[in-house]
Amino acid sequence: MRQLGWKPFFQQQLSLEELGDCEAVRVMAVHRSQIEVAGEQGEESVLVSGGLFEDAEEKPTVGDWLLLNRATRKPERRLERSSLFRRMAPGGQGVQLIAANVDNVLIVSSCNHDFNLSRVERYLALVREAGCRVCLVLTKADLSDDHEQYREALRHHRDLPVVLVNALDTDSIAPLRDWCGPGETLALLGSSGVGKSTLLNSLAGTELAATSGIREDDSKGRHTTRHRALYSISGGGLLLDSPGMRELGLANAEHGLAETFADIGELAQQCRFADCAHESEPGCAVRQAMESGELDERRLHNWHKLEREVARNNRTLAQTRADDRALGQFYRSVQGHARARKSGEDE
Repeated sequence: MRQLGWKPFFQQQLSLEELGDCEAVRVMAVHRSQIEVAGEQGEESVLVSGGLFEDAEEKPTVGDWLLLNRATRKPERRLERSSLFRRMAPGGQGVQLIAANVDNVLIVSSCNHDFNLSRVERYLALVREAGCRVCLVLTKADLSDDHEQYREALRHHRDLPVVLVNALDTDSIAPLRDWCGPGETLALLGSSGVGKSTLLNSLAGTELAATSGIREDDSKGRHTTRHRALYSISGGGLLLDSPGMRELGLANAEHGLAETFADIGELAQQCRFADCAHESEPGCAVRQAMESGELDERRLHNWHKLEREVARNNRTLAQTRADDRALGQFYRSVQGHARARKSGEDE
């Protein structure tokens, strides 16, 4: 169980009755009609049905721990999560869960056209909101002669560990093994074609995920991972591989944004006005830092963009929840009237 990531945090959530009647299992993969789980009894499939799977924001996702009834093999409840990755679902009408109970994260980009600092900052906000340790991995380092350009681009993220690797070279990825020790869960996040699956296979020491090449004209990748899944590896850890996400809308990520753009937050405290929008106000320390070259205009623009996005998505989610509550109350009211009418007719 320890190799599956079982920790005292989860053990403490069990009652004496549950210890006897239920078995803790970890969700290893999620499909449309079933989930794959693993526990003391090995691996098995569980049908996706029942109240546990009805709420989009609460239903089990990859990495979750469930309690299965030992007799019926049906899930009784989901244990509280130590971390949760989620994004706005494509279309912006709800939340899509990505993974739960992840300890460490490798944000994977590459030394080619794919490298996009604004996208890296988006991933950082997501990871830091979840409270996980994070490392940036730049793959395909063997195909680039100018590594300094990437280090220079990351100068505002000096507290972010950065490792340049050739994902096919075992020695090159050696520094990353510290991120997936026994009992730890490591997630790989990044767009398609950056080498996540190749890196996963190299870390695992075996062929766990399919790989394919990239288009040479624009360095864009083809989707090779079809669904999120956890893989146990020989070192005792678990690796999460996930499909490249074309959209990664942020919601409820204020803390993650504040950590990712901590330098701008510190500058904002020095502005003359507490409600400074950092656009044309006099005494704006943020604009002064940009004009002096201390702060990149791109970084300020991305901060503004992500803050507006989080605020907009938070409003959308709040309205959706309010609409769902109103609809639920309406259904309950209709059902109540129907029962009252039936009771009157029976009398």
